[in-house]
Order: sequence, then structure tokens, then C-alpha cells
Amino acid sequence: MWEREWVSEKNVEPLQYRFDGPEDAPTLVIGPSLGTTWHMWDRQIPELSQHWRVFRFDLPGHGGAPAHPATSVAELSDRLLATLDSLGVQRFGYAGCSIGGAIGADLALRHPHRVASLALVATSPRFGSADEFRQRGVIVRANGLEPMARSAPERWFTPGFAATQHAIVEWAVQMVRTTDPGCYIAACEALAAFDIRPELGRIGVPTLVLVGAEDKVTGPAEARTLVAGIPDARLALVPGVSHLAPVEQPGAVTDLLLTHFSTSWQDTLAAIPVPGSGPAYSAPVLPIAEIAPAADQPGAVTGGRADPYGPGMKVRREVLGDAHVDAVMAAADDFTGEFEELVTRYAWGETWSREGLDRRTRSCVTLTALVTSGHLDGLAPHIRAALRNGLTPAEIKEVLLQAAVYCGIPAAGAAFTIAQSVIQEEITPRP
Repeated sequence: MWEREWVSEKNVEPLQYRFDGPEDAPTLVIGPSLGTTWHMWDRQIPELSQHWRVFRFDLPGHGGAPAHPATSVAELSDRLLATLDSLGVQRFGYAGCSIGGAIGADLALRHPHRVASLALVATSPRFGSADEFRQRGVIVRANGLEPMARSAPERWFTPGFAATQHAIVEWAVQMVRTTDPGCYIAACEALAAFDIRPELGRIGVPTLVLVGAEDKVTGPAEARTLVAGIPDARLALVPGVSHLAPVEQPGAVTDLLLTHFSTSWQDTLAAIPVPGSGPAYSAPVLPIAEIAPAADQPGAVTGGRADPYGPGMKVRREVLGDAHVDAVMAAADDFTGEFEELVTRYAWGETWSREGLDRRTRSCVTLTALVTSGHLDGLAPHIRAALRNGLTPAEIKEVLLQAAVYCGIPAAGAAFTIAQSVIQEEITPRP
């Protein structure tokens, strides 16, 4: 039995979904990975739907779903909850892969009374570096999704599986090719900003962390960080498997999910006072692996007027990239350190953080100002920033042509040389 439709609720865009399993069974929500559809879970459904009413959903712009981009994991969670609310689903178990797992972790943090049990598959508390995912956005904006589609088998599967399972690999590549580019870029932005490392201790539901031993995207190290940080979490390491474990080893993943959700269904409504009622099933999950403690995460506390340094550093990293900012801060010493603090507070914390202009427009203004003033030594990082802020190479060309008319041909000519080199480097897919 299945159902597929769109629902609407107050300004929150709904998600495309389907149900499998008996209507009177507890609901198990399953979330997909970036670039895939709900079909990545097809091999788990026959078994899971015997015990639960399985709810699967597609990310925006994936699998033919409406292309309404969501630029944060929290926004995706809100859309999912709005969809479930419209269907009368209050409490549910949740399993998700990669960004689907991030959605589940966000739900467990912000809406703990809704989640009865949690499984995080190929998930991380922070997905690589923000630079990496913003770079993906730049590549897709310039080249479309074909580079991501061609590299998907290497990211998702072990070499042996990719070499022998040609039909599955082609199916996976086609899932990426048919994704809406704008929604893919927005999901990359969501992953770039996602970091729940300091909050893991607040996840209070039984959690299974499942990872492939050969996963190079979100591997065993990231899984152990999750398990060490979440109070009631256990680790399942699946040997010989890469990122899309539910596809590569469907039987092992199904068995692990069946065991976890059958034995760890917490009565969250009793634990957290909210309206409503529901069934309670709870039993301990045996440890599957030993884990090391997670490292403490640094934090900053200020008093009085909010110090713009913290927000400024966040914006500075989002715009210029971690690699650039790390290099600048590493080079700062007793003589230049206070200048870098001033720049972070007032250029980035006070000016770039204002809401009067979006970042695309601020990049246009900044490029023009650098050409006008002849400060071309600062142009390259801001060309990269413009690409990350959503400008296309064609739009950057228009900005420099406009600058040539009003700022002078020689300065604009030098700017074109710098921009050409940076753009070529940024839009070329990396191995």
C-alpha cells in the first residue's frame, strides 16, 4: 500500500512522500541521502513494513518532487514535521542516511517529544568542511549536475561493488542527473552550515549509529564521534561497505534496523511533558563496538552588548572559506592580530552581517570597489566569495565589464586576468 501526494501548511513547503505498511502500525520515518530518492530504501521496505507503517519522503527537487529549495537542515525538518502533522502523525521512529540522518538528529534536538527512536546511517555531526560543500555548489552552478553524477559511484560504493553492479550504479547516477540543480545547491549549503557537535549530549532517545567500514564520506571516525557524544547510542560497523550502505548491503542494514527499532522504542511522551499519548516500548540495546570519547568543542561567552566578533567570524568563513580564513589567522601575530580582530568585528560582524543587502549584491559592490581602488591583491579571494555567494561566472564578467566603463580599462583588464584564473580553478571538478 502506498500514497504519494503533496500537502500544504502555512508558508511551509511540504515534502513528497509515500507510505508502506499497515495503517494501524507505529510510524517509522525514513530519510534519503543527498542526490537520491526514497527508492534508495526499496530493499528495506518488505521487512520493515511488516512491523511499521513506513513513511518515506523525497528531498526538495529530488525524484520529481517540487523544486522549492531549503537552505538549512532545520528548514527541511520543519517541512517534514508540517507534512507529518497534516497526516496526524505525532510520534515516530526515524532512520535517515547522510543528510537524511542530519534531519533526524535535528528533530531529536529541537522536537524530542516527537522522536521515539533514532537511527543515523552514514551520518556525521559535521559533514566535512563548509568549503567542500560550497565548492560543490560552485561546480554545479557552473557545470550542472553532470560532474556530481559522474563522481557519485566513487563516493557512494566500494570499488568492487561499482565494478560489478552496473545496473545499480547507473540507477544511482540517474538519480543525481534528474535532481533539480538549485535544490542540490541549497542542500549543499544546508550541509555546509550543519554542525551539532556541541549539542550531541542533548539527544535523549535511543540511537543506532550505522556506518560502512569503507565509507570515505562519513566514515567510522565521524560515527564514533556521534556515539561518544549521544548518551544512549550504539555503533554498528558494516564491513566492506561504503556510503550508501542500504543499497550496497541491504540485508545487513535491514537486520540492524529491525533489531534497533524493535528493542528501543522510547516513551518520549512520558519523559517529556507534552499533549498526547502513544505506545511505549523500551529495552536496552547491546553495545556493538567500543568507542573513544568525543573531544570537547570550544565555545565563547560574552557579556553586555553582543560582541560582533563571533558572528563576524562565522560570516567571514562562510563568504571567504575556511581555508582562506585559517591561513590569514595563522599568519597573524602580535603586530597584526588586533587588525584582524578589527576586520572580523566591523567588516564582517557589522557590515557583511547587515540585512539591507543580500550577499550576492555585496559581492558585486565589493568587486567593483576593489577594481576602482586598484586593490587587486584582494580580488582573488573575493572572486571565490562571489562564486560561493551565488554569482555565476557570466555575472562576474558583467560586473567587471561595468567596472571597466566607470573605473578604467587597465584596472578592469588586470581584474579579468585574475578572475579568469580563479574561476577556472573553482569551477573545475576536483578528484
